[in-house]
Amino acid sequence: MSGPVLARRGFLAAAAGLAAALTLAACGGGTGGGTAQTPASSSAPAAQPWSFTDDRGEKIELDRTPARVVAQVGAAAALWDFGVRPVGVFGPHKLQDGAKDPQVGNVDITQVTGLGNVWDEFNVEQYIALEPDLLVSSMYEKGTLWYVPEKSKDTIEQVAPTVGIMLTGKTATEVIGRYEELARSLGADMAGVPEAKARMEAATKELAAFKDLKILMMSGGADQMWVVNPPEYPDIRHLTDNGLNVVVPGKVDEGGFFQTLSWENADAYEADVILYDTRTQALKPEEMMKKPTFAELPAVKAGRLYPWRAEVPFSYQGYADFLEELVANLKKA
Repeated sequence: MSGPVLARRGFLAAAAGLAAALTLAACGGGTGGGTAQTPASSSAPAAQPWSFTDDRGEKIELDRTPARVVAQVGAAAALWDFGVRPVGVFGPHKLQDGAKDPQVGNVDITQVTGLGNVWDEFNVEQYIALEPDLLVSSMYEKGTLWYVPEKSKDTIEQVAPTVGIMLTGKTATEVIGRYEELARSLGADMAGVPEAKARMEAATKELAAFKDLKILMMSGGADQMWVVNPPEYPDIRHLTDNGLNVVVPGKVDEGGFFQTLSWENADAYEADVILYDTRTQALKPEEMMKKPTFAELPAVKAGRLYPWRAEVPFSYQGYADFLEELVANLKKA
């Protein structure tokens, strides 16, 4: 995820060796469900040379179009909406009660193999057993594939080529465009894409009507809250580029993604509307309301506390849903 955890995660573990992983793979299988024979897209890719230049500037060239794709959940969610069907996913895709994590979007988690559900968890043996043609992940830092553990990165990168799509400093439309380009190259059918793109564009045009509202976007933790820094987030860039007035924190933490505040200082910035992080690790509104300073904020007392879908899939479908919900909420304000 972006935000608080990103700034705190160190990538310090030693990389594993491929030979050791292959030996382990021969000794036992994994526990992830799903059908390992699922093709990368709903239409069989042509047997012809394939190439793609990712956002690390690396050109991946293969003698045929990849059919067996493994993807980090954010990347998998984007690709799924364009018609690509990964065989495996890694990153948060299943909640504690067994339900699907919102971060995985429309991906049918019963039809893919789960290689890891939390940070620093990636089942290399299962990954090798899937015989992947390609691994896809987003990047918050150039060259660092999100949710690919440093301790096993070298092994993972030897099994199959990898593609990284950059998020930081990009607009949502730029990121969506990159996933669309990748999906097309993989032979995706693009079913429903034109309609979803039209919905996204229509909702985007409505944002300018709320330019007079001052909007604070934040995430809550047990002992502190984080005010997000708009330029670093593709979704917030999309909002500000199209007319929304989002608070920019005055003192951004190292890393550039947010400013950390104690709950006692929750009133540091004035706002007409507050959008709160809906991810599973963030406090829910009823939990934040137990913080006296937060509960007394004018926007909170007025009931202008609305969800921020911080990990919406980078697809036209994902952003159409996100923006339509946001517009409906801002109309209440």
